Amino acid sequence: MSQTIGSTRLAYSRVWHHISASAPHPTLSTVKSPPEAVTPPSLGRLASRIAMILMGKHKPIWDPSTDCGDYVVVTNCAALYTTGHKKWRKTYYRHNTRPGSLRTITMDVLMDKFGGAEVLRKAVSGMLPKNRLRDKRLARLKAFEGDAHPYKENIIRFGGKKVGQTGWEDIVKAVREGDKATIPS
Repeated sequence: MSQTIGSTRLAYSRVWHHISASAPHPTLSTVKSPPEAVTPPSLGRLASRIAMILMGKHKPIWDPSTDCGDYVVVTNCAALYTTGHKKWRKTYYRHNTRPGSLRTITMDVLMDKFGGAEVLRKAVSGMLPKNRLRDKRLARLKAFEGDAHPYKENIIRFGGKKVGQTGWEDIVKAVREGDKATIPS
């Protein structure tokens, strides 16, 4: 006998989320006041939020051994926001296990060479658990340098408005009020 109430198939369905790396975000910003000083989310805060969505920790059915996360589309990665001097001082290392083959590259050189999407991918990869699900979860991250991406139709919408855009909460409230009116008490 099942321990769940209702169908869990809908809970395991994957949803597409859209995040802009350059848009100011009120909750992920490092500067909280005054309101006009809200900055885009820094690289670490953005990467941790993306990792949570890729793992599925925002869902009530989350289980560490189950891959129940969603897709994430990140745009404007060319304008990643970092605090301090990380852009010039943070180094990335790679090694092929041969003596003398340690290579280093700084974040600004990596962004020039491969773009901001690779920097974001490395940050998210470091925040995902190191297990057999890591590559599958990271494959659901779609990062783009500009605004254009081929997944526009997949982004989650509510009442025809993309979730996260201004005014989508008002549509949710209107739909919920309409549902309350149709349900007899």
